[in-house]
Amino acid sequence: MSTLQTRQEDRPAFDIFCQVIDNYGDIGVSWRLARQLAHAPHYARVRLWVDDLERFQRLEPRIATSLAEQRHDGVSIVQWCTTTPCFVPHDVVIEAFGCDLPHNILAAMKDKDSLWLNLEYLSAEPWVSKFHLQPSVQANGLRKYFYFPGFTPDTGGLLREPDLEEKRLAWLSQPEQRDALLRSSGVSHADINAVNHNARIVFLFCYPEAPVQAMIDALAQDKRKTIVLIPEEVYPQAKSSSNGNVRVYHIPFVSHSDFDHLLWSADLNIVRGEDSMVRALWAARPLIWQPYRQEDDAHLIKLNAWLMQSPFGAATRTLVRSWTAGDQDLFSQELVRHMQPDTWAAWSSQSAQWAQSLRKQTDLASALTRFCAQHL
Repeated sequence: MSTLQTRQEDRPAFDIFCQVIDNYGDIGVSWRLARQLAHAPHYARVRLWVDDLERFQRLEPRIATSLAEQRHDGVSIVQWCTTTPCFVPHDVVIEAFGCDLPHNILAAMKDKDSLWLNLEYLSAEPWVSKFHLQPSVQANGLRKYFYFPGFTPDTGGLLREPDLEEKRLAWLSQPEQRDALLRSSGVSHADINAVNHNARIVFLFCYPEAPVQAMIDALAQDKRKTIVLIPEEVYPQAKSSSNGNVRVYHIPFVSHSDFDHLLWSADLNIVRGEDSMVRALWAARPLIWQPYRQEDDAHLIKLNAWLMQSPFGAATRTLVRSWTAGDQDLFSQELVRHMQPDTWAAWSSQSAQWAQSLRKQTDLASALTRFCAQHL
């Protein structure tokens, strides 16, 4: 028996169920979590059940959409559909983001006496710590708990691979890798050369209501050249063109690993959604986050709670709020201010400080594994 098999037999095994929702955030988080549980230091047996392999394939190009089951990075990936046969669940079943497990799966979990975790969406709001790990009484006797990711030690933590910082520093030490990534993304030789001579890179991943033109106009006022990278299908109004010292590129959809590389390479990351925000945090670069718009402006409450967790000063908080609010004039004014050397240096320092502080906390996969081991 291999050492890996021995390690896996001594640890909880996991089933993770995920429905692929419109903006890939749910499958992005589930795939990251599955891989982390399957590798050091956890070495767990993991099955990831996914209902839409075609969209999953955009994040993970190795996925074969025609296979009912396949294996990548130590994770068994199973196509989850209405004809999914009855199976024996693992010790722990994770229901990602309330995806509603069907009755036949719940019945099998009852027979196995599986531990059932409802993995919730990420929020920095104060109430999260009160509801994290609270039990949910089930009529059939199943043990179910709510698991809330978060930014403080009394929550479930954030997804972070053990060697992520080492990989980031290694990437930054080899600028030729960044140049190759830019080249494969369609950036011209002249603009890659400009990046190597102090041109700024802005990575832009936003929702439609963002004040993108105000951003481009503000960047154009600066003497420093800026290369703006926008994923394809995101904000098509910003045509690939030039505006003074600003060059705009729509780049191809990239894998998870290259998404990290883009964030590490950029000087400023403007991102949307929760998974992208966490990855941008680990990039330790100036960051603007745009949460998904919700009814009754609930997204603004979520944004303000996140900003209160941050070390950002009042001016940077105003900048971030104006982006989400779509306030073109205020955002342009604040971005021009933030491009001034002293303000930019403070913003950069605060971003690096926040990443360093969060790295000291237990990551989500480790905290989740510890909880499961205690309750099995």
